[in-house]
Amino acid sequence: MKPLHTVLAFAILSTSFMGRVTLAQDHHDNHAYVEHKEWKKGAPIKHEDWDRGDKIDYHHNHLSAPPRGYEWRMVDGQYVLANSSTFQIRTTVRVP
Repeated sequence: MKPLHTVLAFAILSTSFMGRVTLAQDHHDNHAYVEHKEWKKGAPIKHEDWDRGDKIDYHHNHLSAPPRGYEWRMVDGQYVLANSSTFQIRTTVRVP
């Protein structure tokens, strides 16, 4: 019975290490600038870009107040103002 416990413990331990490596690879730095030529007024932002973006305080970042239904996010070194239900971009501003 003891060898079975050892094998199970080793399997659980190795699986947990693989999970941590995967999580580390999924991290994305939203402060580093990445050019997105497709991010223009009226174009939609991809859901995965929007979801990984950081919701920001427009006052703190000296941005205009968002209209009703819109939200500011910081994604890939840019402030993106988009409709929070249709994801249609209204404006983008490169983070200084």
